[in-house]
Order: sequence, then C-alpha cells, then structure tokens
Amino acid sequence: MRIQAGRVSVHYVEHGTGRPALILHGARVDHHEVEACFEPILEDVAGLRRIYPDLPGMGRTIAPETMRCADDVLDTLLRFADEMFGETAYLLVGHSAGAYYARAMAAKRPARVLGLALVCPLLTALRDIPEHRVVAGSGEIGDDIFRGYFVIQTPEMLERYERHIAPAAALVDETAFERIGRQWALAVDREPAYPGPTVIVAGRLDSTVGYAAATDLLDHYPHASLAVLDAAGHALPHEQPELLRALLTEWLARIERG
Repeated sequence: MRIQAGRVSVHYVEHGTGRPALILHGARVDHHEVEACFEPILEDVAGLRRIYPDLPGMGRTIAPETMRCADDVLDTLLRFADEMFGETAYLLVGHSAGAYYARAMAAKRPARVLGLALVCPLLTALRDIPEHRVVAGSGEIGDDIFRGYFVIQTPEMLERYERHIAPAAALVDETAFERIGRQWALAVDREPAYPGPTVIVAGRLDSTVGYAAATDLLDHYPHASLAVLDAAGHALPHEQPELLRALLTEWLARIERG
C-alpha cells in the first residue's frame, strides 16, 4: 500500500485494526526486518493496528532529490503519521535508525504519541562501543554483513537474515543514502523530554551503536524503563525475541494504565 506524505509516496504494510502503532526499521533494510521481529509480539495484542513503512531511500519508498538531510526524512515521517492517523494518538516503535527518528517524532509531537519504544537506538553521541564478538556458532557461516551484524550465528539466525534482511540491500538508493547521511544529525536532544511511557532496550554486545549511550537516555525520559541484554548485539530483536516480548508487554501495560 502507499500514501502520499508531502512529496514522498511512502510504501507500507499494515496488520490488524484498532489503536495504531507505527514501527520504524533501521538503515539499509526495509519494513520486512521489523515486521519479522515485532509482528510475532504485537499480533497477539488485541485491538492494535500495526503500520510498517519503508523509510525514504529504502524498500519501495523512493527518496526524491529534494530530500537532502535527516530533517527532511523526519518531516516525511510526521506527514505520513498525519495522513495515516489524523488526530488519533499512536504507539511508536523504532529499531536502530528507526529509533532515532522515533525519538524525534515523539519530541516534536509528544501529545500524539501514546508510548515510545526504542530498540538498539542510533544516537548522535555514541560512546564505548564494544568490539564485535560471536557468542554462539562457528562464526564461519553467512556473508560478511551477517557475520558483522549477528552475535548469535546459528543456522536459524542465518535463515532470518537471508529471508528478512539481505533482500533489502538491492533496494537501497545509495545516492540518496549518502546525500541524506551528510546531514544526519537531528536536534532531538535539545527538545523537551518526552513524558510518556518509554522503554529502551540495548544489546550489551552491540558493536554498531553500543549500549552505553542508551543508558544516558534515562535522564531524558522521566518514565523510561531500561534493559541491557547480554548475548545480544545490534540484531537483538532476532537474537532475544522472548526477552523483547516481555519488555514490550510491560511497556504496553503501562500505556494502558496511563
């Protein structure tokens, strides 16, 4: 499905009906990765409409030449939410770069976001990023991207990578990706703190964004829970699905109470 968000025709898929939830994927993939990771958790939640868009320049959402920085992507995502949900408030979930944009969306329109979930969030001030280390498997299967992404390198994880992640590589608009990446910093850390129910989940072995900077976010979100998971890297949603399910279930319960 598609919807026009300003100058961008955004491709998305959706499941279910009811209260909306917007789930944003990371860089160099498309909606298939977060759909594969979060749908098994969220499909069991009654009355939840799950929306998975392709971010501009990835998947089947084309980034026009006028899109030149992260603020342009953010504007597109805000317009997308306006077109999809109108004045209805929604849940917001992001993985990696998707979490980066989710933070900015919640900062811009806190009253429209019922709850914020940040998984392995990309941040502007990363620190103490650990070296990549394999904790399960031989470390000799899959391609270089798989071996640098997953810390659990079993045949099951390789199947998930080859099915839900690798096909998106051919769909990345490298020219747009480089153009936007030259001005990728957002002003989210200078925005007022998002006051709603928040959960932050990081992988202790995440060699892409680390976990240390994610712990700093507790000072920015007054109602945040934080979990740093061992035996998990940047592919945490694949590697620790049951722990992620438990954390998101508790977050959803806080939203209901809120």
